[in-house]
Amino acid sequence: MTRVRTVLGDVRPGELGLCDAHDHLFLSSAQLPGQELNDASAARGELDAFRRAGGGAVVQWTPYGMGRRAADLPRLSRAAGVHVVCATGLHQAGHYPPEVVEGLRGRLAGVFVAELTEGIGTSGVRAGLIKVAGGFHGLDAHARWTMGAAAEAHRATGAPIAVHLELGTGALDVLDLLCGELGVPAHRVILGHLNRSPDLVVQRQAAESGCWLAFDGPSRANHATDWRMPDAVRALAEAGFGDRLLLGGDTVTAGARSVDGGPGMPYLLRRVRPRLADAVGAELVDRILGVHPGQALGVDWA
Repeated sequence: MTRVRTVLGDVRPGELGLCDAHDHLFLSSAQLPGQELNDASAARGELDAFRRAGGGAVVQWTPYGMGRRAADLPRLSRAAGVHVVCATGLHQAGHYPPEVVEGLRGRLAGVFVAELTEGIGTSGVRAGLIKVAGGFHGLDAHARWTMGAAAEAHRATGAPIAVHLELGTGALDVLDLLCGELGVPAHRVILGHLNRSPDLVVQRQAAESGCWLAFDGPSRANHATDWRMPDAVRALAEAGFGDRLLLGGDTVTAGARSVDGGPGMPYLLRRVRPRLADAVGAELVDRILGVHPGQALGVDWA
């Protein structure tokens, strides 16, 4: 039966409620020194604020080796009353010390499968999706390696694959590799950060494949394109692709959290939701938030 794999166990897709389909409770990277998300109290406060705004689920895209703190997630999920989905996967090489990446050579797909089916480390928490990353307008050898491992893990488990698009670029290259060369069904692929490169033609071409398109933000680093997101969503809906859309907040630094003075997770429901409803209608926005995440993440787990 189709289920979404959360940190507290598998649930029916319809049980998620309104879902932030791309965000982070915990995150650390060599590329973001001093900006780590590593405060459990702040993470709890953010989940509480999201629930008060009407939220029911958060999908954390933090992958392997980036401080996802899987063991803390069940307690936070239970206390806040918010479903949390955790990721396995591997980001761009620059987010890791070289020895971490080298230590995964020859076994990356196995790590992904184990974290999806057995649990992350000794936490017992199973991941519910695989997160990998492309490059700026292209795919380097690292991206091809990680996506190859993700495709192998997908074939073994059925897990969806979520892709960080660098500055929103490279969507068609990713689809050519994952869906063309590696045979992953397009409806099992989620492309993230599309709002960061608001090319309506590329977005429509990506949607034609049948993949999921995730518009995430607002972001301090990429706010210059946030105002164009409603137009992009409306264009895709008018072209017949309203059923392929997801929304997320993508909070990646402490200062972006609502509990630290930023927009944070509640902003998705408090401000983005009504703004998009004005562009495409409340009915579609409610489906994007309340129905599509379950469809994108629901799996007949092998």
